[in-house]
Amino acid sequence: MRKLKLNSLTRNTAVLGACAVLGAGALLAVPAGQAEGASAAPAAPAPACTGNSAITKKLPGGTTWRMCWLNSPTAGLVLSHISYQPRHESKPIEVLGSARLAQINVPYDDGSEEYNDLTFERLGENALPIKASDCPGGTVRGFRAADPNGGAARTVKGLCVTTQPRGFAYHGDSGYVGENPARTDSAQGQDLVVYALHAVGWYHYVTQWNFSDDGTITAKEGATGNLSGDDFNASDGRGWPVGKNGSAKALSHQHSVLWRLDFKPGGSWKTKVEQYDTKTDGTNPEWGHGRLKTSRKQLTKEFAGDNANDRWWRVVASASRNKDGHPRSWELVHNRSDKYPRHAWTRHDVYVSQYKACEEYASDNRRINPNCLSNVAKYVNGEALTRPVVWVNVGFHHVARDEDQTPMPVHWQGFQIVPRDVTDMSPLTPDRLHRPEFNGHN
Repeated sequence: MRKLKLNSLTRNTAVLGACAVLGAGALLAVPAGQAEGASAAPAAPAPACTGNSAITKKLPGGTTWRMCWLNSPTAGLVLSHISYQPRHESKPIEVLGSARLAQINVPYDDGSEEYNDLTFERLGENALPIKASDCPGGTVRGFRAADPNGGAARTVKGLCVTTQPRGFAYHGDSGYVGENPARTDSAQGQDLVVYALHAVGWYHYVTQWNFSDDGTITAKEGATGNLSGDDFNASDGRGWPVGKNGSAKALSHQHSVLWRLDFKPGGSWKTKVEQYDTKTDGTNPEWGHGRLKTSRKQLTKEFAGDNANDRWWRVVASASRNKDGHPRSWELVHNRSDKYPRHAWTRHDVYVSQYKACEEYASDNRRINPNCLSNVAKYVNGEALTRPVVWVNVGFHHVARDEDQTPMPVHWQGFQIVPRDVTDMSPLTPDRLHRPEFNGHN
């Protein structure tokens, strides 16, 4: 499945005539006077935006999410000043200064083509309108965007803000924690869902963020649209037969989606990054069962890391603690990834760099910031970490199938950021159980 080639110079010249140029070479498609580099804004416990640019939603479980948004001409949907307030907290807890895509890299298996859909194809300029029926129970918001064909700027109703059920939030017997008489507690969870659609050639991309009532943030990038007729020529065995008698052979290709996360837990840019590994640790001498031991490693310098069995990372607040006195942190949870080994900047699952304003994109960064380094593998060069930026890479090798016709069902790539010790108890704990005798006691 692929795209029509576009003349980047022609497109960029036309856009410059329609939009104002911001620092670091980014172009802003409004709303609301928000710069793409929102991560550099002054600290604030609540979103530094109003009106159409602000999103505030209180979910049925009592959790409130607040954030700002904009459509960048390159990165598409950009969220900033993201804060989380469970019902037992008196004020919002900031999580992320900014969160957005950093690149969608698409090389083809036969080596004929390779695309950077943010920086070269300028994803955000190709915003698509969203039907009310595709934003059930929510609202569709508009924004101004440049015309990718060089015409006047246009208004696109292209951001969906809605809620969705996420299934069981919890189910438990309070007798196990000493409540008498015991009760069975259960609840269904809810998500705030924010998404935008953008077209690049044959692709339609869904950039989606789910904000759950338990504090989990889920980043999802969906690819749909249509298989490209230009690529039904994979006769060299680098594709898959589709159609009647396999007369067409759709060329296989890679999707490497990278995100950029500028953490600000508890309202401070100063954070720590830790890696945890669990390994076997002999046998229990009394019971004869195998033991495991989890070790912690504080990562004080920039690094590139890979998932392994029983490995995970967390970003830890320097000056924000929960009511039990534990440092607040956010754990990174990866989903399945097909890493593309030919590039140093797609070879690893996570990269952590020291913040620099011009390091905006995971690859092809010099197209936007000509005086900066070119990709995230070069950003990670051993500097001390005082304000870490986390780059998450999730890959998918797309081998087409008959069912991809037509339009193609969405295939998703993504990861989660899960709260770890952000609150003293579950943010959804029933009020009658949210008491000291049920916290840390069995």
